[in-house]
Amino acid sequence: MWGAVLCLVALLVVWISRWVHNWANPKCDGVLPPGSMGLPFIGETTQFFSPHSLYDIPPFISKRTRRYGAVFRTSLVGQKVVVSTDPVINYEIFQQENKSFLLWYTQSFLEIFGQQSLVTQHGMVHKYLKNLILQLVSPENLKGKLLPVMDKATRKHLNSWASLGRIDVKEGSSKMIFEYFAKKLIGYDENMDPNRKLRDSFQAFMDGLISFPLNIPGTAYHACLQGRKKAYKVIKDIFEKRKASKGHHNDFLEYLLNEVEREDTFLTEQIAKDLVFVLLFASHETISAATTLAVKFIADHHQVLEELTKEHEAIIKSRGHENSELTWQEYKSMTFTHMVINETVRLANIVPGIFRKVVKDVEIKGYTIPAGWLVMVVPASVHLSPNKYESPLQFNPWRWEGQELHAGSKSFMAFGGGIRLCVGADFAKLQMAIFIHYMVTRYRWTVMKGGDIVRRPGLIFPNGLHIKISGRQEWRSRSFESRLKKQTTDATGAFN
Repeated sequence: MWGAVLCLVALLVVWISRWVHNWANPKCDGVLPPGSMGLPFIGETTQFFSPHSLYDIPPFISKRTRRYGAVFRTSLVGQKVVVSTDPVINYEIFQQENKSFLLWYTQSFLEIFGQQSLVTQHGMVHKYLKNLILQLVSPENLKGKLLPVMDKATRKHLNSWASLGRIDVKEGSSKMIFEYFAKKLIGYDENMDPNRKLRDSFQAFMDGLISFPLNIPGTAYHACLQGRKKAYKVIKDIFEKRKASKGHHNDFLEYLLNEVEREDTFLTEQIAKDLVFVLLFASHETISAATTLAVKFIADHHQVLEELTKEHEAIIKSRGHENSELTWQEYKSMTFTHMVINETVRLANIVPGIFRKVVKDVEIKGYTIPAGWLVMVVPASVHLSPNKYESPLQFNPWRWEGQELHAGSKSFMAFGGGIRLCVGADFAKLQMAIFIHYMVTRYRWTVMKGGDIVRRPGLIFPNGLHIKISGRQEWRSRSFESRLKKQTTDATGAFN
């Protein structure tokens, strides 16, 4: 009896030992990159999600590159992953999209964004959806349709900030972008329906978006899924209400529903809803984070503020009317502003990792990455590398002087790379440029508190960035003089 029990225990120990050994030493028809798979199932997820400060390459990455080199293996949230910090390899990965690599995310990430969302689509479907989004945020549509809306919303909210005297830039800019973009996207106005706080649901969603995928009450991931559920219900209700409506609404949702009805379309209602969900999140959350960081950097670097003010005052002086809205030509002329934006997003590294799935075994620098594994490209490892940027942790917009400001490269992938270059990049840069224009020409501000930055591994402002803000006296005087001059001219013309 006892002999049989001891035999079973021995067999169990052998089986567990073999299982643990196989986990730590995955099979491969070649040589795997060096590294550690961590604990079974858990892998090295806990270390990956450990909070750290903004101004450096994530400790999880830097420790392993020092030990294993620029390419190493690990396991995150149950997925076998090869991490690449090599810019040449990263560039090659992006160029092999839809060949050896496919855009991919962890299963937990897909559960949050939706199994039919843009991030899951490949080939012709992805190209089709990308073209749909360009109907909203292409340079042509930004120039002809969205620029006036963005300009008006920015002026309105900044004026409101100045009236209050103080504002949390992260909260205020997030609210500003969400308000006008949700209306342009799906005709949603939160002020008209206080019982449906769609943006609040996205706030809960953000807190757990990049967290350990443990779906039990009390965890950030559970709160994230609940936020998605509430937000998705509002979106679903808007779809149903719109389908029953007969009128024209002149928004992106009307365009989507017309596409769903076409016979030759790839678009289903489910894909359309997931698309709206992703666009609502990406538009206000990522841009508000970059905008907040830009305000912090500008406030900390007086020379940058002076140079920006010089550039934007010159734009105003060249106008026929000082109070005119920004034009597309003025936006394109903002060379130093674009240098500031590039430097901000280089240091921001809002996306901690860009994932691709390996379709077939791939040979890279003597190593084999097996089919089915994920590859994670780490933008921060390139953006903060002293081999690519002099004094990489320093905010220095002048480093972009004479360089291409509107495209990705091996050493700059803030907006992704390859055919997956962020379709909303132009939208994000335009919003930041409009915001900077009015901040430096019409307002004075000082940072009062906050500004602490933590990564978990996404970019978080735990205390916000609170500023004291007021209108510039010289702008108010100048505007008054301009109006008086115009009134005098109009009166004189009436007597001629």
